[in-house]
Amino acid sequence: MSGGHTELPEQKHAVSPYEEALEALSSLITKRTRADRSNKGDRFDILFDYLKMLELDGPISEMKVIHVAGTKGKGSTCTLTESILRNCGFHTGLFTSPHLIDVRERFRLDGVDICEEKFLAYFWWCWDRLKERSNEDIPMPTYFRFLALLAFKIFSAEQVDVVILEVGLGGKYDATNVVQAPIVCGISSLGYDHMEILGNTLGEIAGEKAGIFKHGIPAFTVPQLDEAMSVLEKKASELDVPLQIAPPLDINLLNGLELGLHGEHQYLNAGLAVALCRTWLQKTGYFEGMFLDEISSLPEQFIKGLTTASLQGRAQIVPDPYFNGESTGDLVFYLDGAHSPESMEMCARWFSLAIAEGIQQQNPLKEQLQDKSRGSNDLMRKCQKEDLRKNSKQILLFNCMSVRDPQLLLPRLINACAHHGVHFQKALFVPNMSMYNKVGSYTVPQTDPQVDLSWQLTLQRVWESLIHGGDDKNTDSIYEEGKEDKEKYLMSCESSSVFPSLPLAIRWLRDSVEQNKSVRFQVLVTGSLHLVGDVLRCVKK
Repeated sequence: MSGGHTELPEQKHAVSPYEEALEALSSLITKRTRADRSNKGDRFDILFDYLKMLELDGPISEMKVIHVAGTKGKGSTCTLTESILRNCGFHTGLFTSPHLIDVRERFRLDGVDICEEKFLAYFWWCWDRLKERSNEDIPMPTYFRFLALLAFKIFSAEQVDVVILEVGLGGKYDATNVVQAPIVCGISSLGYDHMEILGNTLGEIAGEKAGIFKHGIPAFTVPQLDEAMSVLEKKASELDVPLQIAPPLDINLLNGLELGLHGEHQYLNAGLAVALCRTWLQKTGYFEGMFLDEISSLPEQFIKGLTTASLQGRAQIVPDPYFNGESTGDLVFYLDGAHSPESMEMCARWFSLAIAEGIQQQNPLKEQLQDKSRGSNDLMRKCQKEDLRKNSKQILLFNCMSVRDPQLLLPRLINACAHHGVHFQKALFVPNMSMYNKVGSYTVPQTDPQVDLSWQLTLQRVWESLIHGGDDKNTDSIYEEGKEDKEKYLMSCESSSVFPSLPLAIRWLRDSVEQNKSVRFQVLVTGSLHLVGDVLRCVKK
């Protein structure tokens, strides 16, 4: 039982219907790692059997789909696209991955996570039919495939006007690629990620992503490196796909407003989203009165969609609600799920500019003061002066999957921050709380003293080596001086610490804030969307 409560013998933990569904879903997670070469393709054709079992082969062919692949930015592109079309008055269905806190985040209807009641109804409808009809030749689908099939069922039953699909991994063999006739396809920025599956060169990766191209269906991409672009163009030519490069969005088209998603790189994604929406509207015949041909301006609905879009865990700033009273400390989390070398650099630029510009949500006290400020401007000025007096410390909270190379990720982060004059006082390395083999409601687990921290210690060693100039001997001596705190099970050096759990790392941060109330702690959380979700879950509890 979670939470460590002692229960009387006659008491049984009542499993909620939602937890029951999550348990069933967890049973579909294979124990294979994604780096297992044997899962390449993994009988892609079987997906069409599942569609027949669920009687979705007809409905899926009628869906007006926008399909988006890419290494980075595909989730943001899909979010911006959905927001634009929703603001144009359409009933939208959005399927994205991964989820940060709750699996229902993956299925959004009109911009909102599907409600629990509907999720359960559609979940068991799909589950029961697949259980009844699966056999040795056609076993139950694996975890992500089931979720994709569930998305198709939800969007079909809810009769949405447009389906926006984010590819899970790659493109060619992704479960979303059962869509045979999308209205338009998009490829966001390409880079080096999931190389254990998709290939070791940018060309190979681009080939996998271009697997979503369909004969004669228009496609858009953003400016790419030559190696990737030449592959995209070749694949497009083979399939008679009209492929165009969508220019980054011109900020002047927003009439003085800001994009809803922060970071310079989002203008690339916004440009792609605008091109996808324009084409979708034209091909479906909905473009009348939208003035879509005007390059020098955007329809009002487009501007509203672009400026009101929101996406958890991407360039998101969250002040710690633990500190919300007067004269308490200041702890702000800057969350970005970057996990490739290129996105790490963009994340560093965003973080550096955000702290330089003081882009930070007001804490509740200041919001109250603003609301009541008609007669209390002096109090507001006093608060602002206190803010200005605060020194700031930048802390890194990091983890990444072991299939990724920290020697590629961490230098890009350190160098890009240093270029903007930002240097981390300390890096904290923690294991993820989310378990890869279980989907749950994620009550915060108790610290496991037996947790394997070998990967986190590897990350720390890489960090120390980078901070101290790559001198391995120097790094070894730091480790000798580094102290292991038996009570908290952490390995601590002057510029880094390893914690056995995220809650302990957050407790350490809060204790540090309590002891340094004149300091603002600005914590960049990155390297893994799972880690970002874990932090949101802990902080928002």
